[in-house]
Amino acid sequence: MTHDPRPFGRLLTAMVTPFTPDGSLDLEGAARLAAHLVDEQRNDALVISGTTGESPTTSDAEKERLLRVVIETVGDRAQVLAGVGTNNTAHTIELAHAAEKAGAHGLLVVTPYYSKPPQAGVERHFRTVADATGLPIMVYDIPHRAGTAITTETMVRIAEHERIVAVKDAKGDLVASSHVLARTDLAYYSGDDAATLPLLAIGGVGLVGTSTHFTGKIAKEMIEVWERGDAAAALALHRTALPLFTGIFRTQGVMLVKAGLGALGLPAGPVRSPLVDATGEELNQLRQDAAAAGIVL
Repeated sequence: MTHDPRPFGRLLTAMVTPFTPDGSLDLEGAARLAAHLVDEQRNDALVISGTTGESPTTSDAEKERLLRVVIETVGDRAQVLAGVGTNNTAHTIELAHAAEKAGAHGLLVVTPYYSKPPQAGVERHFRTVADATGLPIMVYDIPHRAGTAITTETMVRIAEHERIVAVKDAKGDLVASSHVLARTDLAYYSGDDAATLPLLAIGGVGLVGTSTHFTGKIAKEMIEVWERGDAAAALALHRTALPLFTGIFRTQGVMLVKAGLGALGLPAGPVRSPLVDATGEELNQLRQDAAAAGIVL
């Protein structure tokens, strides 16, 4: 099966979900933030209701409302992927059906977490979800959160499914990723901002970022110049953005993204429990990391 080598473009941001001061969903803010990320930060696509979108603490109804607003706002000029991954295959399929009905362009499906299924269960989960809709799927491999890695052999097998077209790779194992890239036509997107350039070097195509709420323009240019064959320019841009590529994860990434957006006057609002809002000290450190990358917060 041959797929588009960049099915979701080059740069995606896993968008935070704006809330109002009382903690309810801020749909107007979500529309404004989505437009900013596409029009100002050069994103080709957005992931809605990923972990960065606080999906563990939003309801299914909130997820659907959020997705519809973002599609209505930017769906004519960017792809919108819905994060539908849970550790319950049946629930994941319910979310996938709702996302397809809402008009999503694709799905992000994480490895079932906490349950720690064997590889046979991981494979069945992804195949069953892929069978359930007509949407292309980006598999999210993040064992340090999910508790289970997708092995090379499992990844090769699920790549046989016509709708499993991409991977958000946060495994931190470039050798394993290289083996999958050599044996499949899956499109690999870095799930770790700072690992984007190394992943490009072994055949990756882009980034699903967190710091890209702020570093999007730098990250997009880095990918583009790498593709033009200018490794030195790509390395320079990697090093420029590195303080914020990594600084956004000094504590939980959602907390710092929302603090930074708030500092810029962009929609964000508070986080939902069990997360806590970033402290003033954490925001000051984020500003220092951003300044080191040439970005003012």
